Amino acid sequence: MTTITLKINENTKKGKAFLEMARVFFENSKEIVLIEEDDKSSYNQEFVKKIKKASKEKGRVMESAEELWESIK
Repeated sequence: MTTITLKINENTKKGKAFLEMARVFFENSKEIVLIEEDDKSSYNQEFVKKIKKASKEKGRVMESAEELWESIK
């Protein structure tokens, strides 16, 4: 058995069309199985929010890396 992994941008016209075609084409197939997985980040989502918030702040100067990590906790 061969496994093929595709990353499809479902926000594009081609991506939507391809996914819909695959769902319809393979819905009753026993030979081909369509497995859909959401793209999950390996990062803690709370940490990502803090980093994004900190990146938007202007005029803030850190004296050390330790001070930086403490400020985003």
